[in-house]
Amino acid sequence: MEKIDILSLTLEELEAELVRMGEQKFRAAQIYKWLHEKKIQDFSKMTNISAQIKSKIEDKFWINSIKIQKRLVSDIDNTVKYLYRLSDGEMVETVLMEYKHGNSICISSQVGCKMQCEFCASTKAGYVRNLLPSEMLLQIYESERDSGRKINHVVLMGIGEPLDNFDNVVKFLRLAEEKPDLSLRHISLSTCGLVERIYQLAELKLGITLSVSLHAPTDEVRSRIMPINRRYNIAELMKACKYYFETTGRRISYEFALIDGVNDDKETADALIALLKGQNCHVNLIPVNAIKDGVFSRSKSVESFKNMLCSGGINATVRRTLGADINAACGQLRRDEQY
Repeated sequence: MEKIDILSLTLEELEAELVRMGEQKFRAAQIYKWLHEKKIQDFSKMTNISAQIKSKIEDKFWINSIKIQKRLVSDIDNTVKYLYRLSDGEMVETVLMEYKHGNSICISSQVGCKMQCEFCASTKAGYVRNLLPSEMLLQIYESERDSGRKINHVVLMGIGEPLDNFDNVVKFLRLAEEKPDLSLRHISLSTCGLVERIYQLAELKLGITLSVSLHAPTDEVRSRIMPINRRYNIAELMKACKYYFETTGRRISYEFALIDGVNDDKETADALIALLKGQNCHVNLIPVNAIKDGVFSRSKSVESFKNMLCSGGINATVRRTLGADINAACGQLRRDEQY
């Protein structure tokens, strides 16, 4: 019988499993505390659980784990970039960032990515598999354990497309919801625009912030740099975003990576203003990162582009660049390690 990944179970699911084993329901809360508060990695450490029960749960469950393969610390702003090795030997990246409001972590949701965005390093090394809920959670636990910092905000914007791993990501969010020190309102999920999944996510009313990787206001340009646009065009994407806001009441954040000579001129700014006019949204401008074997370079017009948007009535800011000296943007460390 294949063992169950116990860290991927919600408290309610763990209660049901223990009852099926003939154990009392309250034991689940005890075990859950050991796993998610004390973060033990061995069933033998559960001192208030009898040896007989521990033997039974060891036969049925396993505790997933991840290990630090590489750790880079920025001399500029204390950003920490982790390359984590998973239990099957695959690797993902995690970035821990320090802000005035607290510590934020950017976690991965897949090993690799299928989306093939032209400017993204995560997709260059290819897609391997989805991450389990426990593997997303462990990126938080291990980063807290190693850094000694308490994490207040979580961003699913690392390697992978979160909505392409929908069920596991939703389970991860349910697990995060059970943590008393982490509100779902402090979690952001970034998507390149899987329209059907945006509708499904809206219906769950989880209270998370949806960040949409837009990067172009026209189908011609967006389809060239983001193949997903050939499946779901901008009109379909905007309709789904409107539904998400109307259903959840949560403002949409649009990610816009500025690429020199591609999407950083006045014509693009005007088209973006026209597209987003009247929406309750925010535009997060990102100076694109140059990647190995990439064809795009960073825009020289970031500030002027932001000013054009603001003058046109669009709420826009430039993302603060963190960890510049350690290539903190996701995807590059994993790729370098593999090749």
